[in-house]
Amino acid sequence: MPRPRSENARQSVLAAMRRALAGDGYDAVTIEGLAAEAGVSKQTIYRWWPSKAVILGEALLEGDLPGADVALPFSDDLAADLRSWFATAGEHLSRTENVELARALIAVTATDPELGAALNRRFADPIVSWVVARVARAQEEGAVRADADPTAIADQIVATTSYAALLGRPLTAERADALVDLVMRGISAASRD
Repeated sequence: MPRPRSENARQSVLAAMRRALAGDGYDAVTIEGLAAEAGVSKQTIYRWWPSKAVILGEALLEGDLPGADVALPFSDDLAADLRSWFATAGEHLSRTENVELARALIAVTATDPELGAALNRRFADPIVSWVVARVARAQEEGAVRADADPTAIADQIVATTSYAALLGRPLTAERADALVDLVMRGISAASRD
């Protein structure tokens, strides 16, 4: 029967992960380094977590994700708001450490569905909620077709940024403009006239 976790040791490991992320980035994190920083043995870490990606997921669920506190625009122009959001995401993903972190979060989601779902609720749901509210408002104003599905649009926007991070492809202003133009052509009320 496995020994129960010491809450102090667990919090020390999670804090060590957050410090390591802020310092050298996710790729530089090692189990040995986390153990030394947290004052626990490697065996303790391996007994409680199957990988550093799972430690990352748990650390972020209980802590902050660097750069996750971005204010999302809500102006009178849906296309401009989407461009602004993509510009912010593109700037965030232009830094190597943020791409590493995004890839690690994708890996956690792929290997641990329960933890992945919790991470998505914490970090993707606010973006999805913003897109849904923003598209719904544009629908009410008559700028977006009534049959456009705001949740499907939000899922595509999140998927686009995740895919860019996974491949390490920058979300340039040109790519963002092309994506927004494509989305707007597909959902614009004027496109049905």
